[in-house]
Amino acid sequence: MIKKSTAGQKMKAIILAAGKGTRMGDLTKSIPKPMLSVFGKPILEHIIMGIADAGIKEIFIVVGHRSEIITNYFGDGSKWGLTIAYGEQTVQDGTGKAPEIARDFIGGSPFLLTYGDILVKPETYTKMVQRHAKTDSPNLLTVVAGKDVTKGGVIFFDQDFNMKRLVEKPSLAQLEELKREGLITEGDTVWYNAGIYIFEPHIFEFTRQLVKSPRGEYELTDAIAMLVNAKHGVAGMEIEGRWVDVRDPEVLAQLMGETY
Repeated sequence: MIKKSTAGQKMKAIILAAGKGTRMGDLTKSIPKPMLSVFGKPILEHIIMGIADAGIKEIFIVVGHRSEIITNYFGDGSKWGLTIAYGEQTVQDGTGKAPEIARDFIGGSPFLLTYGDILVKPETYTKMVQRHAKTDSPNLLTVVAGKDVTKGGVIFFDQDFNMKRLVEKPSLAQLEELKREGLITEGDTVWYNAGIYIFEPHIFEFTRQLVKSPRGEYELTDAIAMLVNAKHGVAGMEIEGRWVDVRDPEVLAQLMGETY
């Protein structure tokens, strides 16, 4: 396994917040989905505050739809004691190429990467940084537990909870093959990709090689699979407590009745 090469570098962060949020309907016609209010603040502010609490003070936000609402609200980040920079994803062609917009900003630093519509407990980011510091693996991928293997990206780990394989929304044929290989056993926990990561800059070697998937997008998960195949270690970490992909109005409505 290829180990860390950026020891001593300060960690930075990239937040992907360029999407149009079309599943939100009228709610996102005039506002980016990450700026929808949850628990009295924009989703994006919750994310930024959690990242800042983990000691990460340099953040790059990839913007797109109604980008001025995000840039006007957060400015240069000085209000929060942060440095915030921006770059626009002008073509909505998937998550695989979007992080490259921040490549110069990242330089040689490891970085936390998250989508701008995923809500977790604030302490999750600190736990990620701590887990990354303790493992020899240069990269970290978060997961949530489930049972239904058809729901999303299924991750398989070794005995040390280091990633060995990722299968994105497996087909019935793939499921049968995984069962034959002994990777899926009835009643076992299934690990789903939770969409929050820590990478070292070598991830850009693999995003650069991406080709469009059958659905016509560049997929970040394809770059992660290439990363693993090239023996760059990826440690896993289970997200404890809240994990919410704010994907549609129903999820947003459920959040309104909860407390943070």
